[in-house]
Amino acid sequence: MNAMTSMQTQTTTDLAIAMRGVTKIFGSDPQAALALLQSGKSKAEVQAQTDHVVGLDNVSLDIERGQIFVVMGLSGSGKSTLIRHVNRLIEPTAGEIVVEGNSVLALSLDELRKYRRTKVAMVFQKFGLLPHRSVIDNVAYGLEVRGVGREERLEKAAKWIATVGLSGYENSRTRQLSGGQQQRVGLARALAMDTDIILMDEAFSALDPLIRSGMQDQLIELQQSLNKTILFITHDFDEALKIGNRIAVLKDGAVQQVGKPEEIVLKPANAHIEEFVREVNKARAIYVRSIMERGDVEPCEYSVPMNARCEDVLPLFAEHEWVGVLNDEGHQIGRVTAKQVIMALARHSPA
Repeated sequence: MNAMTSMQTQTTTDLAIAMRGVTKIFGSDPQAALALLQSGKSKAEVQAQTDHVVGLDNVSLDIERGQIFVVMGLSGSGKSTLIRHVNRLIEPTAGEIVVEGNSVLALSLDELRKYRRTKVAMVFQKFGLLPHRSVIDNVAYGLEVRGVGREERLEKAAKWIATVGLSGYENSRTRQLSGGQQQRVGLARALAMDTDIILMDEAFSALDPLIRSGMQDQLIELQQSLNKTILFITHDFDEALKIGNRIAVLKDGAVQQVGKPEEIVLKPANAHIEEFVREVNKARAIYVRSIMERGDVEPCEYSVPMNARCEDVLPLFAEHEWVGVLNDEGHQIGRVTAKQVIMALARHSPA
């Protein structure tokens, strides 16, 4: 069977990315270390006995189409190792990776090259730009590798340069740009590839806080119109809460919890996640839809969409006792009060 043939399984064909039991062990004899890990030994015990490093430990994730799915963890948690399995820059020791219904591990070398050129694009933490090329030639580079003609690729590159706010810099060298501008070039290069999936590995981590916040805002704004599947890696919990539709938390290569931002904030699965949650801006994580009062209520002078966050609605209580909540069609489906928001923002302890 051709490796690009869709794998007809109920659990993977409707997902953009599915990972099943993915384990990665670095060392000369990973299978021996895998046997120890599967017998119940911890990551530290495996390393002590074999001098092998467990990068990922039995990771299973479901990433739906059109989501910004954030993988969050501290340094050494395995998050960058994880994202490099999606485009097979790293081969797993065990497990399965399915992208758009196709087994990535079953691809031949030729199919893998095509997959990387047409199915996934990547934005790197350290930009990965070509210093001897202009901005527009950097943005067009992936299209050049794909074989797109010069006129067409430059036209597409110019469009995405304008989209990320760099009009006028087309002929500049990347070394002439600030860090934030260079990362916009990297983002434009990924968008120019027009892939359904974008992999972003600590893409904003090297930027100053204000520039970083602006890039986060731009990514959220772009996603509203592009509806890409974005796998985003970060060590910053606030960043994960701000941009993620769903979040997976990693520790020692193992998944600790997966859920919506408000689920992780209000119901942390263990003490490790509670440490992150303790000082987090909960108003950024909790959506109105999760705390609202549903049903027929008197129309309010002011309303917010159900996907608004608490931090969006808090200022409105200076002039309103409550505000209406609208569905995607613009119909009022309930309301939210100041008391409901305050109760939601009160400190929660793990169940």
